Amino acid sequence: MNVKYPGRDTGSTVQLGLTNRTGSGFRSKYPYLYGHLSMKVKLVGNNSAGTVTSYYMASVYKKWCELDFEFLGNVSGQPYILQTNVFALGEGNREQRIFLWFDPTADFHDYGILWNQNLILFLVDNRVIRVFHNSKDLGIPYLEYQPMYIYSSIWNGESWATRGGRVKTDWSQQPFLASYTAFNVSNACVVKSVTNSTRWSSSHNCYRQLYRSPYGRAPNLNLTQTQIDDLRWIQKGFVIYDYCTDLKRFKGVAPPECARNWP
Repeated sequence: MNVKYPGRDTGSTVQLGLTNRTGSGFRSKYPYLYGHLSMKVKLVGNNSAGTVTSYYMASVYKKWCELDFEFLGNVSGQPYILQTNVFALGEGNREQRIFLWFDPTADFHDYGILWNQNLILFLVDNRVIRVFHNSKDLGIPYLEYQPMYIYSSIWNGESWATRGGRVKTDWSQQPFLASYTAFNVSNACVVKSVTNSTRWSSSHNCYRQLYRSPYGRAPNLNLTQTQIDDLRWIQKGFVIYDYCTDLKRFKGVAPPECARNWP
């Protein structure tokens, strides 16, 4: 992985830092297409207002695909907000925000993505917090054929990250440090070439690997009852914003995929 400093690479753990001069980040050497990917993250402690710690997947095409975990810093003693987002062929605006039900600064927690031909799951400590179904039949683009790199970074988002930008970064608290470990892509398909001439063959190879793996077969093609219960628990107690319920934003009509993505 390529690490930009300030920060430390301790071998098994990468620490990224933010100061008033620079942020930092890293990217996986290769992109991935389908499967299960995860990483453990320990977020910035104490007063992290204005900071954004991100962990996301993104392709490199003009009409790109992207899956985001963005952790929005807080004032000491207040819960962290996790914002997720989905971009398919360059179309995003699918933000969801939740309060985390634990202190993500006290220890490492596992954040993962399960991605197959039917659905995408956002996972926190193996609990489903969000689902995005394949709704191509409704005219909604899905994330397929485009392998995505894994990125992590920490940066200054004080213009919007904490209370809509009303709370700014307290630079007397710098450096702001986040730690990453247990990078796990053992159940994901790596694509070592993303040129136009090899793109389709790589995609088909990953399709074949997906179908042979448990992540491309039942029960992972549909939500289990436990996953449905997890989603209902999250939506009832922790969701603070969901684009699907922001009818003012969409002129009174929720986007067509929303009914499928709520259990």
